[in-house]
Amino acid sequence: MTGWSLRLRLTLAAAGLTGIALVLGALALTSVVSQSRIAATDAVLAGTADQVAALVTEDRLPEVLAADEPGEVVQLVDASGLVVATSPNASRTLPVLAPAALGETPDGASTRDDVAYGTGSVRVLVDTLPTGQRVVAALPLGTIEGALDALRLSLGLVVPLLTLTLGLVTWVVLGRALRPVEELRAGAARVSDVGGPGSLPVPRAQEIAALARTLNAMLDRLDASAQRQRHFVADAAHELRSPIAALRTSLEVARAHPEAYEDAELTADLEHEVVRLQALVDDLLVLARVGATPVEVRDVDLAALARAVARDVEVRGEGRAVVDPSAVGRVVRNLVDNARRFAHDRVVVEVGEGVVTVDDDGPGIAAADRERVFERFTRLGSARGRDSGGTGLGLAIAREIAREHGGDVTLGDSELGGLRATVVLPVPGRGAAGLSRARAPGGTPA
Repeated sequence: MTGWSLRLRLTLAAAGLTGIALVLGALALTSVVSQSRIAATDAVLAGTADQVAALVTEDRLPEVLAADEPGEVVQLVDASGLVVATSPNASRTLPVLAPAALGETPDGASTRDDVAYGTGSVRVLVDTLPTGQRVVAALPLGTIEGALDALRLSLGLVVPLLTLTLGLVTWVVLGRALRPVEELRAGAARVSDVGGPGSLPVPRAQEIAALARTLNAMLDRLDASAQRQRHFVADAAHELRSPIAALRTSLEVARAHPEAYEDAELTADLEHEVVRLQALVDDLLVLARVGATPVEVRDVDLAALARAVARDVEVRGEGRAVVDPSAVGRVVRNLVDNARRFAHDRVVVEVGEGVVTVDDDGPGIAAADRERVFERFTRLGSARGRDSGGTGLGLAIAREIAREHGGDVTLGDSELGGLRATVVLPVPGRGAAGLSRARAPGGTPA
């Protein structure tokens, strides 16, 4: 059944279960009808036996016993098994049950096949009177069996017909119910063929509509992610091209003019470009790992972490956060390195509960550019340019790592006259929900 469609499997399952239920119901109905008819037959035989017993007790026994039901046979036999009285449709010389069989038969009703009158199964009731005589009443079950055969035949025709009808109805209903799913599949196939975010049809059915909207949002996010990756690859290729070209140029010049390019000068030039290339590759690898694996966090002393990654920078205050210490250490180190690169004289790191700020006394960044500098490979003109030694990825890495932890990195004006970078992180006991209540040192909302 692995190759069968969901529609076919559901139809077969519904029809099969219905067929089984109908068969069980038919069997139960046949059994109930059979038992009820036999019970009614026993009641008739018991009434006849009571009537004969009353006649014997009142000493009014007629020569011919009355039998009201068609095919009913009633006899009164003595202790030796001889017929004393009988119904008009039986002989006085031929008992319903042979004396030997009658002697072994207890009082009550039973179904027998060894009676002298009738063919097939016969319902026989035996009742022993106080005089020692026994009343034997018999009624053939042919009528009941005929009715049961007719019932079985009708059910044998009705059950398959109902099962087939339900299967057809289920097939049609499922086809209409699954039509929105097929439309979603066709839409997804179109998106897969042509690429791009696409737009899956949103059906009227509430559940399927919610699924379609969720899938559309997922496709939009995937497309945006793919675009970011394409831009990232293009930018990375462009940024890597520059140091590689510089290395190649230096080597070609040294090979063409060995007498004019001293070894020490060549080594210095190559070392500068190699260091720059290594820093760029390291940053690219960090960006590639962000979000690739789950973050393992624990309660961290932010002041101790800041002192460990910024040894020659003033660190003030105390505070804790629930973070990955290695990743957040990279955030603080990037912000401190960025501040060092542009500071005139001072860089100060201040720690609060779930907050780290890095202040410098450099030229700062205009308010209009404070979001743009978080874009990858973005370098501003003036003092914060390519010659400052950065890769253009430090702030982008810091923000992405902080946001992966449920926090953020923002830029503002520093009291030292330069730039203030603020990192907000989850607070112990509150997690990411505590970010909105975290405050920067000095009471300033983070």
